[in-house]
Amino acid sequence: MKRLLVPLCILLAIVVATPVAAQRKSADYTEIYAGELTTINYFASASESEQIMSANTVDNLVEYDRYGIVKPSLAKSWTTSADGLVWTFTLKPGIKWVTWEGKDYAEVVAQDWVDSAKYFMTKANASPTADIIYGVVKNGEAYFKGTVTDWAQVGVKAKDKYTLEYTLEKPVPYFLSMLTYVSFLPVNGKFLAEQGAKFGTTNKAMLYNGAYIMAEFEPQTSRLLVRNEKYWDKANVPINRLIYKYNKEMSTLGPELFARGELSYVGIPSSIIDTWMKDPVRKDLVRPTRTSAYTYFYALNFKPKFPAEYQPENWALAVNNLSFRKALFNALDRKAAMLTSEPYSPDRRLQTTVTPRNFISAGGKDYVDMVELAAISKADSFNKTAAADFKAKAMKELEGKVSFPVKIPMPYNASSVEWTNRAQVVEQQLETVLGKDFIDVIPLSFPATGFLGATRRAGNYAMQECNWGPDYADPETYTDPFVTGSNYNWPELAVGYAEANGKSKYENMVEAAKAVTTDMKKRYELFAKAEAYFISQAFVIPYAKGGGGYEGSKLEPFTCPFSPFGMSNLKFKGQIVRDKAYSTAEYTKLEADWNAERAAALQKTK
Repeated sequence: MKRLLVPLCILLAIVVATPVAAQRKSADYTEIYAGELTTINYFASASESEQIMSANTVDNLVEYDRYGIVKPSLAKSWTTSADGLVWTFTLKPGIKWVTWEGKDYAEVVAQDWVDSAKYFMTKANASPTADIIYGVVKNGEAYFKGTVTDWAQVGVKAKDKYTLEYTLEKPVPYFLSMLTYVSFLPVNGKFLAEQGAKFGTTNKAMLYNGAYIMAEFEPQTSRLLVRNEKYWDKANVPINRLIYKYNKEMSTLGPELFARGELSYVGIPSSIIDTWMKDPVRKDLVRPTRTSAYTYFYALNFKPKFPAEYQPENWALAVNNLSFRKALFNALDRKAAMLTSEPYSPDRRLQTTVTPRNFISAGGKDYVDMVELAAISKADSFNKTAAADFKAKAMKELEGKVSFPVKIPMPYNASSVEWTNRAQVVEQQLETVLGKDFIDVIPLSFPATGFLGATRRAGNYAMQECNWGPDYADPETYTDPFVTGSNYNWPELAVGYAEANGKSKYENMVEAAKAVTTDMKKRYELFAKAEAYFISQAFVIPYAKGGGGYEGSKLEPFTCPFSPFGMSNLKFKGQIVRDKAYSTAEYTKLEADWNAERAAALQKTK
């Protein structure tokens, strides 16, 4: 989910990649990790760390090149009907599904996308990303909910061996961009049936048609991806092996291992960046990390399920008071929090909206500069005076109803040094501004493995730093965490926000925006109004965009597929690992070259 959005006209362009004349030389890629995968089954995957595996082992119909231009992958061409409802894809013949040993299993055919769609849309399978596909395909949601039981009525069909057809419920202007997400990956139906519940539980219970095969997977030890020698685009895959080694001390040991030349990549935590930058040798091992279209925000939980010792009932009463939420909203100092990650240039990542600037635009205007969202995007909500005023109002409005100070359990991932430090900073900063007579922020340490399942998804928090990455090229994607059926902070349960149809005002605003499918300026303005309302009610506190920070890396930058959504940017395809790290000076030069090349490439698609 990196970088700027590709305009719609570019998204619809079909650009055929020119294979490289000769394969570039590359070393193997080696990385250590502290949080183990909970699954490698892409039907059950909803996190980036898991989807990195899917992105590199299973290809889809289309992908993005390194400039962010959509191009064929397993589809060689496609057409759309005049009304925008029917998309027809012609597949490349001869693409193979292979086993973990690299042996042929079957040819990739159109039915593989039909079998995948049916699995996603079968409610009993509980795929966490099922809504992405059933929300756009004709009768998809009805089939998922059981009101349509005949699969033949669902808009995913294999017209013949190599022709796949999607019929949509309504025109979806960003449909092509959706195809790079996990919800549209194919599966061999025969293999899926053979494996049953075992599918995706081990590397042997998977098939592969992508650039790499997962040859080894030993949880809490290691995983190994090797280049798929039968891959259709093998010439563009220079790295032979992706080697991942488990190390629960990753955050502290990783930088030293990288400095000794044992790793290809490591994040450099802000706690040591100053030391490295002052070291004449190590400073040349550091480069900036690209920012991304991931969005970070502090969510306030309307469905608290945390232990009784933290008084969840008391929190529920407090969080349903707008003045209480506004007090927290105005008390958070984003810059103080960001200094834990970006001590040299914190402002490059800060944002006051959920949707990042530069993600999308219409009518020559950036989305975040539209309607009421414009004022929010340009102002820092950190305001001690306003926070104190809202505190006073909240204490008066909640007098006799809520016990003060309100306990605020705030989980953090202990494997991240920066997050650990930030939790302490946020605790001290909020309590200093609002007073310990009003709130008691309680940072809670959780291990990396299974972190989200134990915290956010379980409702086991009051306030938590959360993130979301866009799945397709439309502001609608940033509404997904906050609508009914999601598991972020359940704002639909906020007292007093339901309208006559039973949905919250925010969801009704979102639905109105979704209904506009041809006038993109109007569509984006309606989404911007909904987002501005959501933020004004302090359901979340927007914080930052993703990426950024510092890293040590031998990976050549700006050669991998590029996209701010979907999974293209998670691929190692196109990259090489050289024998030494890239310095900040080298990175900056390559970034400038890439920006110029990308601008030229985009011009050619107009």
